[in-house]
Amino acid sequence: MDLSTSMRTHMCGSLDSSDIGSVVTVCGWVDRRREHGEHLVFIDLRDHSGVVQCVVDGSHDLRSEYVVQLTGEVRRRPTDTANPDLATGEIEIEVSEVEVLSIAEPPPFPLDERTEVDETIRLRHRYVDLRKARMQRNLRIRSQVNSAIRRGMESQGFVEVETPMLMASSPEGARDFVVPSRKEPGSFYALPQSPQLYKQLCMVGGVDRYYQIARCLRDEDLRADRQFEFMQLDAEASFVGQEDVFGFISHAIAEATEVVTGVRPTDFPRISWLDAMERYGSDKPDVRFGMELVELTPVFARTEARVFQAPCVKGICMPGGVDALSRNQIDALVETCQRWGAKGLAWMKVVERDSSVVLDAGVAKFLTAEESTAVISALGAGVGDMVFLVADDRRLVRHVLGLLRLELGRPPVNEGGLHYLWVVDFPLFEGFADDGSPLPAHHPFTMPHPDDLELLEIGGDALADVRSQAYDLVLNGWELGSGSVRIHRRDIQNQIFTCLGIEPAEAQRKFGFLLDAFGYGAPPHAGFAFGIDRLVALLAGEANIREVIAFPKTQSGADPLTNAPSPIDSAHLTELGLRVPR
Repeated sequence: MDLSTSMRTHMCGSLDSSDIGSVVTVCGWVDRRREHGEHLVFIDLRDHSGVVQCVVDGSHDLRSEYVVQLTGEVRRRPTDTANPDLATGEIEIEVSEVEVLSIAEPPPFPLDERTEVDETIRLRHRYVDLRKARMQRNLRIRSQVNSAIRRGMESQGFVEVETPMLMASSPEGARDFVVPSRKEPGSFYALPQSPQLYKQLCMVGGVDRYYQIARCLRDEDLRADRQFEFMQLDAEASFVGQEDVFGFISHAIAEATEVVTGVRPTDFPRISWLDAMERYGSDKPDVRFGMELVELTPVFARTEARVFQAPCVKGICMPGGVDALSRNQIDALVETCQRWGAKGLAWMKVVERDSSVVLDAGVAKFLTAEESTAVISALGAGVGDMVFLVADDRRLVRHVLGLLRLELGRPPVNEGGLHYLWVVDFPLFEGFADDGSPLPAHHPFTMPHPDDLELLEIGGDALADVRSQAYDLVLNGWELGSGSVRIHRRDIQNQIFTCLGIEPAEAQRKFGFLLDAFGYGAPPHAGFAFGIDRLVALLAGEANIREVIAFPKTQSGADPLTNAPSPIDSAHLTELGLRVPR
């Protein structure tokens, strides 16, 4: 790609031995300055493509982060000064012309990757932080991913449609960001948490296959994989089922992965929600490592050990845990599990005694020989391993051991490769309210599994067993996105509303514009959305999505660069018909 302009002939990082003897002009920032006597200075000049060494007359005042234009002849470096770790390490530019385009104050922090800098300072001076090679690489990976996603979707016949940023607040709008209307004081728009309803209306409108790289906003607590503002690939298609959606999305993901890594993933295995919870204690399992949860309830069916007299007992085995964990660390793990809701954490060491493999320490003394042998066998434990057991309600056991598994075994984000996983057959309801009504696990337009429709007729406790046609895509323990087959039949929709205790008048008030649209002929349709920030972070090997966003918010939701959020003046409040309590 030719990136020459009227001000430069080459990018700094594009020069190599084939350019020796050529006169070139490069532009960029002074990365480093090294003086050799009074009349000779070595300058490392940097742009987004890399760094090149330039030899400059010492009379020029060139300081760190000055923006300069340098012209000179490319020559080979002396053999003893070549830098094999640098793409341009074989050559240097003997500069004949220097022009300072912009002077700079000393940067607020070093721009090398070795120096740890407080994140607030980095974000306050993000325009400087973006010059780092790491940030340049991440933003370009993001651009590649966006382009690949668009190619992947358009090659499958999807049409990009832009949906509104100003919309009505959703019925469950507690997490909406709202915008006051100047034209109608006291009324508000909401910023979209997703284009969900609009993309379904596109299906009613005959668009057939819709996609959008959509900006969404959600007012919820921030963390490593969550920001107020986020970008997602949003897709919906008509006359399709779950299998079709898996094909569409897997293709787009494969395109994005290949353009970054050079390797196209072909394996997108599946696991049911129930299997994921039982084996990993999570509906977004990280399958890069073992330490799966093992069912031990039958082992303790007739136990005399009170600690294991519970509805559910599960365990995990930590290979080499005896040497890896000190007693203080084990005690800390017990306390952590208690904070997660467990009454305690049973731990034991696997040791060899009298030529037999047995459990020792911890609660081992409360187990019979048969129970000890059964635990070792079930967990596949060997000498030197540690075993951890939790006994309680099944949901709590899965939750605590799932977190403990990650605490003990999860590898860094950039280790173990990329493991995509579809999670399917989520429950339609996630529990019951105090009045006995079921709590929806998804939005109320999610189609139930066809084999479970009769359970809707039975109602009551049977609703807990109703599966939905909802599905998630998981990558290395991060939920990339979610989707579902939508309800398009009025009879099923009315059944769901009835189960949820939503009367017809309330349904019309909350969802009337969508229900009315369905009355004009709604095709069967299904869709999906995945977080681009999360995908890019994992492809770039970053543990925090802030590292792949140009201008993110801090963990507290603040923007140190612009000092947002900030008050607005009283005149503006008056115009909007608002009053802020003092």
